[in-house]
Amino acid sequence: QVQLVESGGGLVQAGGSLRLSCAASGRTFSSSAMGWFRQAPGKEREFVAAIRSDLSRNYAASLKGRCTISRDNAKDTIYLQMNNLEPEGTAVYCCVARRAYGTAYGADDYDFWGQGTQVTVGS
Repeated sequence: QVQLVESGGGLVQAGGSLRLSCAASGRTFSSSAMGWFRQAPGKEREFVAAIRSDLSRNYAASLKGRCTISRDNAKDTIYLQMNNLEPEGTAVYCCVARRAYGTAYGADDYDFWGQGTQVTVGS
């Protein structure tokens, strides 16, 4: 059974930083794309970032430069480093993975989802 387990969420003040982690189990994703989506209260789920096994990255245009996605293929783990957080960053952040090699921007393109971790940014 495939599982994606996120950690690292929490409450942070505006301007602070958080590093989210997502560990995969049940199969290896070392050759597959993984990434992050988020959903803020009352808003649509949106793409944050994705990364291929060769470390090629894609970011949402609105978030580029404000977060960094990385991965450790040996550990089947990805990370999302978020700096200078703003209250608009408050959301549930979900880890995703797909069987395919390439990254994608659509939620339907991902085959596996984690339960999500709450990030709350105080003003």
